[in-house]
Amino acid sequence: MARETADLQSIVPPEFHSGLAVLLEQSADRAFAIGRLRALHAAHPAEFQQILYAPFGMQALVTVFSCSRFLAREVEDHPQWLLEILSSGSLHRARLREEFDAELEAWLGGVDEVPEPLRLAAFRRKQILRIMLRDTLGFGGLAEITEELSLLAEAVLDAVYARLRRRLERQHGAPPPGAPWGMTILAAGKLGGRELNYSSDIDLIFLHTGDGTTAGPEPLTAAEFFRRLSLEITRLLGQTTAEGLIYRIDLRLRPEGRHGALCPSLEAARRYYETRARDWELQMLIKVRPAAGDLRPGQELLEALQPRIYSTSLDFRAIDQMAETREKIDRKLLGRRRAAGIDVKLAPGGIRDIEFLVQCLQRLYGGRESWLRNASTLQALMRLRDKDLLSGAECACLASAYQFLRTLEHRLQLEEDRQTHWLPADAETLERMARRMPADLVGEPPSGEALWRQLNAHLTAVRALYDRIVVAHQAPPPPAPEPAAPPAVEERVAAPRESNLIRYLDQRAPRFAMALRRTALGASAAAFDHFLERVIADEERLAELEASRTLVSHLLDLASSSPYFTEQLARQPDLLEELAALGREEAPEARFAEEFESLRDAAAVRRHFRRRMFQLQAESVCLRWPVFPTLQKVSVLADAAVAACARLAAAAAGFGHCQLMAVALGRLGMMEFDLGSDADLVFILPDELSAELPRWTRVAESIVAMLASYTSDGTLFSVDTRLAPEGRSGPLVQTEAACREYFRARAEAWEGLAWMKARAVAGPVERATALLEELQQIDWRRYGQSARSRTELREMRLRLERELGAEQPLKAGPGGWYDIDFALTWLRLRGAGLFFRVLNTPARIAVLEQMGHLDSAEARFLLDASTFYRALDHALRIITGQAPAALPRSPRQTRLVESLLRRWAPPHLCDQPLEEELAQIRTRTRDFFDELFSKVSA
Repeated sequence: MARETADLQSIVPPEFHSGLAVLLEQSADRAFAIGRLRALHAAHPAEFQQILYAPFGMQALVTVFSCSRFLAREVEDHPQWLLEILSSGSLHRARLREEFDAELEAWLGGVDEVPEPLRLAAFRRKQILRIMLRDTLGFGGLAEITEELSLLAEAVLDAVYARLRRRLERQHGAPPPGAPWGMTILAAGKLGGRELNYSSDIDLIFLHTGDGTTAGPEPLTAAEFFRRLSLEITRLLGQTTAEGLIYRIDLRLRPEGRHGALCPSLEAARRYYETRARDWELQMLIKVRPAAGDLRPGQELLEALQPRIYSTSLDFRAIDQMAETREKIDRKLLGRRRAAGIDVKLAPGGIRDIEFLVQCLQRLYGGRESWLRNASTLQALMRLRDKDLLSGAECACLASAYQFLRTLEHRLQLEEDRQTHWLPADAETLERMARRMPADLVGEPPSGEALWRQLNAHLTAVRALYDRIVVAHQAPPPPAPEPAAPPAVEERVAAPRESNLIRYLDQRAPRFAMALRRTALGASAAAFDHFLERVIADEERLAELEASRTLVSHLLDLASSSPYFTEQLARQPDLLEELAALGREEAPEARFAEEFESLRDAAAVRRHFRRRMFQLQAESVCLRWPVFPTLQKVSVLADAAVAACARLAAAAAGFGHCQLMAVALGRLGMMEFDLGSDADLVFILPDELSAELPRWTRVAESIVAMLASYTSDGTLFSVDTRLAPEGRSGPLVQTEAACREYFRARAEAWEGLAWMKARAVAGPVERATALLEELQQIDWRRYGQSARSRTELREMRLRLERELGAEQPLKAGPGGWYDIDFALTWLRLRGAGLFFRVLNTPARIAVLEQMGHLDSAEARFLLDASTFYRALDHALRIITGQAPAALPRSPRQTRLVESLLRRWAPPHLCDQPLEEELAQIRTRTRDFFDELFSKVSA
């Protein structure tokens, strides 16, 4: 294999050798990929070179040739497709339906004739090539990918419908004037939920509103006209071509099934669903929506049927019958398999179980909660969680399993464009599929054993929930004297969970059980119960909790303080190891850079970052670390993650080390990064490397993608690059000379203010620091002594207040954090002749007091106010895992915030109700801001 790789390097420019070697080493099908690369070069040498130099070109080639045999053949036959996709800039975003429509019209040449099946099949394959690259390169999450696949199918369906209808009207005459004459094409199943696979059937229901006959020489009644139209649509889309099948059409979900009319009237369909439809047919309608043709009649039909679909009186007896019928069908289908393996759709705990469970809950409670009426499985899961019909832990279990199973299903179908859900159990297939899966879903290093283990873990967890919520409800609840709303899922499952779990722990871990009884967990209770269910099954962990009072103390302290981190523990109980280690590791942040230096891919970076983030935040809560030292540690952790991603991105692009300078601004720049913070990053290239700016721009794009791409556990952290010179309109990567020229000639005062917080975090740090010092001197000369710049800054601050103050009062409202930040940064700008590599807020206040810009009373107040705001912000992030906008409305959450605030804020800032203390601080802060910006410039 090494010899074949060396031979391949003879056709690839030297700058791609190291990156190509890394990509091939990680390839899921290395031998096949090498063979296809050589074949493409032999057949299309010019296009081969153009693709290599296109953005993400080398990654795209290796990915296609490693993940999909049928798309590999398409790239060999049509390399210009890949070139167009890479140069279009469309990989980074999802396309809209209108864009698919426009591209299909252009593909068909704008003519009104019915297209040849081969032409449509080729269009589908080209679009699937683009969507597959977004998927496998990490530019789009599962929901985006399935929606794009669905929008593609809708565009093709609508174009075919319109052209075939016009051809029929030319042959048989126009409809009668003034008579209703329309056709609604309803999408059901995966297409209805906009959750289509790469190789799904598309479930359609044709309905018409026609009356009378056409006016041509061979007139047709409305029923016959639309029957023929339905038949021609089905025949055209179902044809197999040299470019594969267009779409398999399944019409068995129509009224009366196989025995019903191909295109019944809208009124006949309404009567059927209102009087004769079976329960499973009504449940099927949850995912039905108008997708093509005349949309309004179909929408009106579905709205009229809502009371039948979402019954307020339905109980689990009907669900039981559907479940029993469904499982008989699934067992029959599974019984046809002889080889070893798993059907990820039909296996117990598979995709079908998740979808069925979600739809059961939607039917049960959608009658009274219209918010639950959503065709998307993932969105429905979130809404069931919002309404407390699933606990956070249950929702997380089902959502993570669904994402894993659907992603695996996609990888299976991408191989040969076949509608398959079967994962063979042979070692070679498992190894290949493991390498095709996102690393964060399988683990590092990816292996067939890890894939099989993760798959079975998800199936087991889902089936346990399925049995608990569906199968265990065979008996109806006892009759009540008066009608009542259906109880929540948790109430229907068993006796109170807390009592059962603690009673069980009384026998196996009595000291732990006693501590649990004394702890009020509040909003964390449901997630903590799920955590307990997992811990109870682990003898070693349970023994550790029984033996260590310190560990139990930390665990219950964190759980009662943070619903967010309790959810994390429920998903990942091995985070107990981090809790057990609290206080044992002195200055862990000193080792972050070294730890991240040893990581070899972005998935490993994400996993290590999450564990260390959990540890730092747990220390903050349980060991009561002061807030600013905690933020500094979190910033060091984020620095290490950025540097690791920069190293990996540079290596993947063929560079020996990263010469691109990454500069942090905002909270990360001033070492006050926190859970849920965005990272403001700017990328600068040494002037002598300006000739390689396009390649380094691709490196910067990769860094951003590694940091901000969505995974099953969310993003590492979001990245904002808008503070670069020229903002959104400028290039992602700037040279040193371009930065200097911009700040000398075109930068505005607020940009000088923002760059006062700039700090080098990756690449040649010393060189970047020297440049930042030079830019600060430019800022000081331009703005530091200018009354006009002070006026501009004040106007900008007040504009932020007008635009964001009502939405984000803690940050942008009058007397909020921005008042402190603008004031301190303006005072630093005045004294910017003295350069500091980094200053957090307390250090800025100390420096300004030493320089005489603040008197001691002002300094003490600003230190109090900034500590209060940062501690309040930190508390809200600990509770929710997100950046806060305002104080919570719930009294219970307010008490929780006050409890956390007392850990980090001085006692004199916590001696009265939170809202009163906040109001006083906001008033004094605004007074200071107004006085400062009204002074005459020195």
